[in-house]
Amino acid sequence: MREVAFIKQNKDKWLEFEQAIFSSQKRQPDELADLYIHLMNDLSYAKTYYTKSKTVTYLNYLASQMYQKIYKTKRDDTNKIIRFFKTEVPLLVYEYKRYIGYSFLLFFAMVGIGVISAHYDNAFVRLILGDHYVNLTLENIKDGNPVAIYKSGSNWGSFIGITFNNLRVGALCYFLGITGGIGTFWVLIQNSIMIGCFQYFFHQQGVLWESVRGIWIHGAMEIFGMVVEAGCGLALGASLLFPQTFSRFQSFKIGFKKTFKIFLSTMPFTVMAGFLEGFITRYSIDMPKWLSIGIILTTLSIIGFYYLIYPFIVHKKVKQYAEIK
Repeated sequence: MREVAFIKQNKDKWLEFEQAIFSSQKRQPDELADLYIHLMNDLSYAKTYYTKSKTVTYLNYLASQMYQKIYKTKRDDTNKIIRFFKTEVPLLVYEYKRYIGYSFLLFFAMVGIGVISAHYDNAFVRLILGDHYVNLTLENIKDGNPVAIYKSGSNWGSFIGITFNNLRVGALCYFLGITGGIGTFWVLIQNSIMIGCFQYFFHQQGVLWESVRGIWIHGAMEIFGMVVEAGCGLALGASLLFPQTFSRFQSFKIGFKKTFKIFLSTMPFTVMAGFLEGFITRYSIDMPKWLSIGIILTTLSIIGFYYLIYPFIVHKKVKQYAEIK
């Protein structure tokens, strides 16, 4: 069958699928599961005979929305907040995993550029970090505590100030996605280059390990969260640039509604990072090595599992549920 005929034959059915997905009217899980099965059959046929066509992209999108609708409609005795973090966000992260992946690739590439630039240009570190910070840190290194700067101010004052600053950076990473992703791209580049330059500076001074033991106590969650927020910004920009079968405004509305939920999910991690920076990092030089390393590995494992592994687990469970129904 020619693709045009295939589309004409199934157009009304696909419009029904869209109505079932985006309508506020609630439907029974069994009814949604039946629709999902029909949709998967059409998708399988399209993948076989119309590889890489817009029809496959469209049906893929409908399928992903349908199984989310199924899972959200099935009975769940947990409250909305638990369901938000346990199911809704992981499914959205899975849907936008490509953009989060792009964000991580860009992050590591720019960190590398920061390292290389600092290695070949002695003035680059001062250009990026500023003379005041560099001079103060050099004094701290001479005094035997490379991360003494984190001891400045009170615990609570540092926690509040740092947290608000990190939330501001995260918001910029996300909301500048409205520029088509260009603003997000720029903020991520700036921060990533700074991190590479920052860590290489400590390497030059022979205290890389001491800095890692301190900085990454809070940095694991802080930086990881920033990269995820940038991924959301890139996805938001893509919803404007590539509306597919929707109008540009409708595509943006859908993209904003979904990516904003992922952005919100990063906030508890950002707050936790601020708490660690305000209350724990300042004591890193005094604590046993096993403790600082343990905190770093624990925080990195928690946020890494939630955004990189858990979404695949939830997606698999939802897909199995839909197929069983």
